Amino acid sequence: MIKSYTQRKKAKAWLKTYRGKCPVFACVLGFTETGLIPNISAAGATPEDRKYTAIADAEFLATGKNINFPLPPLVAGASPVLISRAVVAAQELPLFIFDAGLAIAPTVETKAISLDGLPAKCVSTGKALPLETILQLFVQGLVWGEKLAHLGAYVILSECVVGGTTTALAILTALGIDAKDKINSSHPTCNHDQKWEIVQSGLQHLSAQATPFEIVAAVGDPMQIVVAGMAIAASRHAGVLLAGGTQMLAVYALARAIAKYQNLTWHPESIIIGTTRWVAEDPTGNTIDLALAVQDVPLLATELSFAKSRFPQLRAYEQGFVKEGVGAGGAAIAANLYQNWTQEKLLNAIEALALRRDI
Repeated sequence: MIKSYTQRKKAKAWLKTYRGKCPVFACVLGFTETGLIPNISAAGATPEDRKYTAIADAEFLATGKNINFPLPPLVAGASPVLISRAVVAAQELPLFIFDAGLAIAPTVETKAISLDGLPAKCVSTGKALPLETILQLFVQGLVWGEKLAHLGAYVILSECVVGGTTTALAILTALGIDAKDKINSSHPTCNHDQKWEIVQSGLQHLSAQATPFEIVAAVGDPMQIVVAGMAIAASRHAGVLLAGGTQMLAVYALARAIAKYQNLTWHPESIIIGTTRWVAEDPTGNTIDLALAVQDVPLLATELSFAKSRFPQLRAYEQGFVKEGVGAGGAAIAANLYQNWTQEKLLNAIEALALRRDI
């Protein structure tokens, strides 16, 4: 149920260390106006739908229901939060949801912890967030990373940011990592040219001597800096599973750059990237080469398959739609690692939840 793609020796050691142990699951919500660009993302069929994606996903992750906001209609498929919720609920994982910077406040039912951030402007502006906001969000990340590390054997850090693969491309490029044409997307065929044009517009405003914090302020989103801080602090005491593909590779690269810039103690050997095979093996992206370009960190993926699902919305994943989000890949990896769930058991749990939702 778990396949390693890079740094296999490190991956094997990490899995051996945390097998049978209970993690804590954290999801950091953020918003960037990049997600409102037409056709930039399929995580919401229209720009208006995408304003509510993170809020609806968080509500469902927390409660298994959508009381105030329905899950937004997608171009095809069903929200990956079905995977995360099925695991978190059935395996009773401790759950924390953070608002790093949303345009619309999360619902009361979500019980999201506010980090007093701001939604980001579009990457193309080169002025995504105020530097002072970035600095205080990073401190919040450090504080919460320390807390979370003492609540589970390892910490699953996930995200929900529509347009986040574009901000990830911007961060990676600004850090000197060749990420062009390696990024993933919620579209079945990644819109590389569109993303690259947006990123280039933003990067032209960035100084070559920009610090990691200035890079995020220019072309990032609020989730990235929070999770980078969480990963640094949590790695000192526990394992860290960065749950996602492109976005979490960018977060890891950012964390490494910040740790070096500020001479911070951290334990990168305690960190892995965990995603879905739909991301890792996406023929229109190149996650494996991107992980090799980032270096140091193992890339793993769940081998969960929806090929035999009774729901066409889940079978759509096998056609390249959706792929990942809300820590779905990390949750599926944890399901096998903690309670040894098989493909059949995991699929049954997801479908039971889908049936109750009548997707």
